[in-house]
Amino acid sequence: MPYEPPTHTVERSLRATTGAKVIAGVDEVGRGAWAGPVTVCAAVTGLRRPPEGLTDSKLLTVKRRTELAGLLEKWVTAYALGHASPEEIDDLGMTAALRLAAVRALETLPVRPDAVILDGKHDYLGAPWRVRTVIKGDRSCVAVAAASVIAKVHRDKMMAELGLDHADFGFAANAGYPSPVHKAALEERGPTPYHRLSWAYLDALPQWRHLKKVRSWAAGTAPEIEGQLGFDF
Repeated sequence: MPYEPPTHTVERSLRATTGAKVIAGVDEVGRGAWAGPVTVCAAVTGLRRPPEGLTDSKLLTVKRRTELAGLLEKWVTAYALGHASPEEIDDLGMTAALRLAAVRALETLPVRPDAVILDGKHDYLGAPWRVRTVIKGDRSCVAVAAASVIAKVHRDKMMAELGLDHADFGFAANAGYPSPVHKAALEERGPTPYHRLSWAYLDALPQWRHLKKVRSWAAGTAPEIEGQLGFDF
């Protein structure tokens, strides 16, 4: 399916309106998974022409995505990865875990960015970072697209390695996301040490429901449910 290649339009706008010189594109992967960390990549690309075929990682085949990630890691000015563990996701909730992972990535960059282009419509970073949110930024913005590809390839590799001791769960194929193989293994064996135990999928597993973690929510607030999918048999 044809698609428009990403551009530096947003980055040029930020440079013109804010005076920012170092701009990082930020994207995450693993938000909707049942197992594994949420991973954020921050990539600084400047205004150079990117490798051919760069786009949102979800639009690429596994082979092409892996090849492109190798090219991008050498092409970008700098990139860094940050992770929030399943335990941190359970303790903090997804929004705070995303911020934690993003800050870890941004603070690992060799130069602190003057501005950040964040994929999506919600600014989960906040102050003191200067943030521009861009819906579908992983398709339209070069730096965000680069971050999208690098984050996806690194997390997929991590999940494949974590799955070596839990072959029945198929982490190498599903990366911790819901799949028939993943659901069947959960029913039979229960969650691994890499599963998020505060999520709704455990409600559909009576024999493992006692493992579910429940956070204490402040008065007047409600639990985050975005991406916390349950079973759908």
